[in-house]
Amino acid sequence: MTEPRPKRHLAAILAADILGFSRLMGEDEAGTLSALTACMSDLIVPCVAAHNGRIFKTTGDGLFAEFSSVVDAVLCAVAFQDGVRARNAGTSRSPRLEYRIGVNLGDIIPQGEDVFGDGVNIAARLEGICVPGQIFVSGTVFDNVSGKVPVDFEYLGKRAMKNIAHPVRVYRAKYGGAEISGESGESRRANSSEYSEARSIADKPSIAVLAFDNMSEDPEQQYFAEGISEDIITDLSKVSGLFVISRNSSFAYRGRALDLRKVCEELNVRYILEGSVRRSGNRARINAQMIDGSNGGHVWADRYDREIEDIFAVQDEVTREIVDALKVALTVGEQSRRVERRKVDPEAYDLLIRGRNRLYAFTREAMAEARVALQRASELDPGMAEAVALLSLVNSTEYLNGWTDKGAYHLDEALDIAARAVRVDPEEPWAYHALALANLWKRQYAPAKEAIEKALALNPNFANAYTVLANIHDFTENHEEAARSAERAISLDPGYDIALQVLGRCQFAMGNDDLAAATFEKRLVSAPRSDMTRAFLAAAYGHLGREQEAREKWSEMLEISPEFSVARVRDFLPYASSAVYQRLLDGLRKAGLID
Repeated sequence: MTEPRPKRHLAAILAADILGFSRLMGEDEAGTLSALTACMSDLIVPCVAAHNGRIFKTTGDGLFAEFSSVVDAVLCAVAFQDGVRARNAGTSRSPRLEYRIGVNLGDIIPQGEDVFGDGVNIAARLEGICVPGQIFVSGTVFDNVSGKVPVDFEYLGKRAMKNIAHPVRVYRAKYGGAEISGESGESRRANSSEYSEARSIADKPSIAVLAFDNMSEDPEQQYFAEGISEDIITDLSKVSGLFVISRNSSFAYRGRALDLRKVCEELNVRYILEGSVRRSGNRARINAQMIDGSNGGHVWADRYDREIEDIFAVQDEVTREIVDALKVALTVGEQSRRVERRKVDPEAYDLLIRGRNRLYAFTREAMAEARVALQRASELDPGMAEAVALLSLVNSTEYLNGWTDKGAYHLDEALDIAARAVRVDPEEPWAYHALALANLWKRQYAPAKEAIEKALALNPNFANAYTVLANIHDFTENHEEAARSAERAISLDPGYDIALQVLGRCQFAMGNDDLAAATFEKRLVSAPRSDMTRAFLAAAYGHLGREQEAREKWSEMLEISPEFSVARVRDFLPYASSAVYQRLLDGLRKAGLID
């Protein structure tokens, strides 16, 4: 006999708690309890009731309330915070209570007087990352109340939340009281790293550069147009005052009829840069325009007709004009690095773009082609540090995938070539990325971390580098920091499936099997032949008691990779200890997949 399905319904949930309650109790237990009791009875309970809500749980310093109307829930949150603010302004005595509030609209499951479900859990997570004195709401709330309440909202980006399958859009409510009140010193100290990161992104102009169209007579020149687009992305990414989406995600839109406003929404950016390239011999004509995705208006446009040997200078001009148009201030370091760009050998530049394009194809054959092109580019132009750095990455990639018979010698060669790239140009982020990756797979964690931090200092929007940093943290058992780095990589490159794999491993290592399983499942959509993802997903299913699904994934994995062994995971992933490997084994044993 099957169990009856739980009854669910849609509701708005308000979650609130007090900043530093334990500290306040330690300083003045009687006074804090008295202030809390008075605030609850005089303000909060009447406020919730007046907005047709019901408090269904209290947690000492916090509470949860349910509303049938999401508009009522948001108006209650505003009245709640304004009331608390007025009480604090009316007295100079301690303790002063400061609340954080999260509001979500979602499915809930009533159980007696209590309420359960993701609708409640997301509200609690929003409250947890909220700044005291403020209100954070989910995307579902924003979608339903925007224009219906006297509140503006500031988008803070998507946030991955513990035990929630998919990232949640987060908005900060902006209204009279919240805007004129400054944060207290305690509030500023309470800024969580998650909030700070989301806010830092939201505070920056955000832009995605689409693959430029090839307007040359030769359709095969598309790789050249895309190469110029990518170089502009790289130049923009080095400006710390910008939030720039990586090429992997922005180039996914090539060849499609686009609604630019929808693209902006999907990539979580305000601006789009699009353009075209016409190549004729050693000359290139570039047209570029920047569009505001919020209204479809043109912000900036220009045309360049230059020799290819001056292409770096053109890319630098485009970056400068975009920075000026968006009124972004360069740091002192960024100003000093923007010296006159050197001329480039046209053939070497063409080979660099070809080699980079083949590297991204990520197959054995393409990698061999990339090696030939990048080697020749670095010979023609020894000062082209990016070509040297990418040649190092070819070695690391071939080693990781077992695509040649060189074995571990690949890593020694990768390390030597990366060090040469750094010597050629100490300001080239790819050089430090390559150096970090080679060191990491040689289990040299400290030099790997030092190198990748240098890469990120030079390019604050470097999604690949954040993924390497996540790997370093994960392999050295700093899993929470690893997950944050992986999430940052995904925010910069939403289509980056390797970052999803790393995030899933971090979640698995921390025992968040539901979340890990959802992440691994998402990764398989974009990387359907990944054997390693299936192995970890099967183990996560094992820990969750989902034996049949675990067996299915294990069977799929063996079809893709018949020689796969669990020992390979231990030998391949450079964990500093065996804890994650042991957890993998335990999950597979629970599913009956290994002895």
